[in-house]
Amino acid sequence: MVTSALTDARTAAESVVDPEMPMLTLADLGVLRGVETGADGTVVVTLTPTYSGCPALDEMRHDLRCALTDAGYDKVDVRTTFSPPWSTDWISDDGRRKLAEAGVAPPDRLGPRPASGPVPLTLHAPSRVVACPQCGAVDTEETSRFGPTACTALRRCRSCGEPFEHVKEI
Repeated sequence: MVTSALTDARTAAESVVDPEMPMLTLADLGVLRGVETGADGTVVVTLTPTYSGCPALDEMRHDLRCALTDAGYDKVDVRTTFSPPWSTDWISDDGRRKLAEAGVAPPDRLGPRPASGPVPLTLHAPSRVVACPQCGAVDTEETSRFGPTACTALRRCRSCGEPFEHVKEI
């Protein structure tokens, strides 16, 4: 394995944007879990989708294959893993900044999770403060638990009146 090839493959994979939130790359979102180049030259990319039914997963795989093929890699294997499950804590600091700049309220950090076992489930929406990404006011309200993607909720700022998306903590 050649180190520069791995770097180039990783760079190509890290440039792929999320099809549902195009202000983020898959690396920013934290779904890009690994990029390895095998002895036979096959680039193996591992993804952990935001949830098991993610409708963008096929598009992510396609876009990764295209980016790596365009970078000169003939053999690309995109694999999916669900363990450990994705968390909004995996969104990079740069990704959180990009969300806010695009008018989407980034999620709070949840902190450490158990290494194994069930993921805690809450059957009610958390009552919490979400700052408006437009004006910074904390007087906002949730208008819909589901936004354009399953990972977001719709909110409205009572101060400036602007509607906005909020990435839900998972």
